[in-house]
Amino acid sequence: MAELNPAPLPELEQKLIDQGLENVEVEIPGIRVELKYSTTDNFFGEDVYGDLTRAYLQPEAVARLKKAQELLQADYPHFTLHVYDGVRPRSVQQILWDNLDKPDSVKPLYVADPKVGSLHNFGVAVDLTIFDSEADSVLDMGTDYDFFGYAAYPDREEQMLEEGIITPAQITNRKILRKVMNQAGFTGIGSEWWHFNAYSRKEAGEKFKIVE
Repeated sequence: MAELNPAPLPELEQKLIDQGLENVEVEIPGIRVELKYSTTDNFFGEDVYGDLTRAYLQPEAVARLKKAQELLQADYPHFTLHVYDGVRPRSVQQILWDNLDKPDSVKPLYVADPKVGSLHNFGVAVDLTIFDSEADSVLDMGTDYDFFGYAAYPDREEQMLEEGIITPAQITNRKILRKVMNQAGFTGIGSEWWHFNAYSRKEAGEKFKIVE
């Protein structure tokens, strides 16, 4: 009996593959993916990815993320990286931009302008946390993903600690994530503990095209 053809991939996912991006879960053993923008559990409260439930990045970014996973599991075998977002195609960025209920002048504080593009749009930024298989939950980082406020700012951790808003244990958990990501070649940003870039904006613009 002839083998049945596999079901076609969702249209958006096939477009990502056609543009040269790689499936994080295929390339990195044990990594977990929970695309928050494929659910309603996000800043916007709506599913903007639709059928896309797998995380994709540029191959170079995947290689760095694989290194981070290996570093993490070498020190903490029961920990694994847990990805909330990878590439964000410009088509999705446009939806977020259009639906954000803020004046255009302040929108860039929350969402990158699709005309310019963010590092997520180039496929070289990743949002993630750490999952503890022994506890069967993500580590407590002090805030949820997509929390807008000083409690999520790496740059404000000492102040937030002094004010009793976050704890030393939560900062320790963030430092575990930062250490492995930095050692693998990613850089963080001052306002989101979960966000890491594989390249600068200038480097990304020279090496890659915005993912449509």
